[in-house]
Amino acid sequence: MISTAANRTRAFLPFCLLLSVFCLSSCTPKVPALPTGAGTPFPEFAAAYQQATAACRDVRTYTAVMALSGKAGGTKLRGRIEAGFAAPASLRLEGIAPFGKPVFVLTATDGRGTLVLPREDQVLQDAPPEAIVEALAGVSLDPDTLRLVVAGCGLWRNEGPTDGRGYGATQAALVFPDGTAYLRRAGDSWQLAAASRGTLTVYYSDVASARPSTIRLRAASGGQTTADIMLRLSQVDINTAIDPRAFTPNLPSHPVPITLDELRRAGPLGTTDR
Repeated sequence: MISTAANRTRAFLPFCLLLSVFCLSSCTPKVPALPTGAGTPFPEFAAAYQQATAACRDVRTYTAVMALSGKAGGTKLRGRIEAGFAAPASLRLEGIAPFGKPVFVLTATDGRGTLVLPREDQVLQDAPPEAIVEALAGVSLDPDTLRLVVAGCGLWRNEGPTDGRGYGATQAALVFPDGTAYLRRAGDSWQLAAASRGTLTVYYSDVASARPSTIRLRAASGGQTTADIMLRLSQVDINTAIDPRAFTPNLPSHPVPITLDELRRAGPLGTTDR
């Protein structure tokens, strides 16, 4: 077991090389324009929101392969993640390398996350899952919210909008106490086009059978974009049974402990030299 701080840092540095599996050049499309200005009264805002989220409100389990691309901090990211979620707060994210062991395996349940770096036997235990996700990809999302996001339901679990404004016949902005949801008209139905809360905005596109297959997440701080991530979803399975053991960490025989601060420094928003 490595005990000194210096040796711990040296042991942790290979994660930067593993992360480079994800740090390849990528081209991110232009950010979709969202409606602005006063708009016009939109009294049917509640019914429109219910229609736009009908396909995702009852998603209890969700599995998919997520092709990730974009940028966090000064790091360009690209990779493939096998993801699984179960309500209320269970998560499994496995970063798949082109060959060999996974880059990382993140499991979480009940607000406690464990990150395993199988190639170095390094382990971060009992950390907030949203903090680990932020260290890996630059976006802070807890398991429950991330499940809502990938299912196409935006950023709100049970809350509904309090008001709405229309923009022509095809767009609307719905007001929440802490953010805004944006709808677009698709034929006879409303779809969720985007959701914004705090520093995070989620955009949805490539919608089929009322479910998005492309999701974009943008985070900002101090007027600057800190992360701009695209997720392209495939092999989606909804509301099928997931073995609870999938959310239990499989620790190496001789784990090398790492800290959340070390992970942050080595991640895309960190300062560790690559």
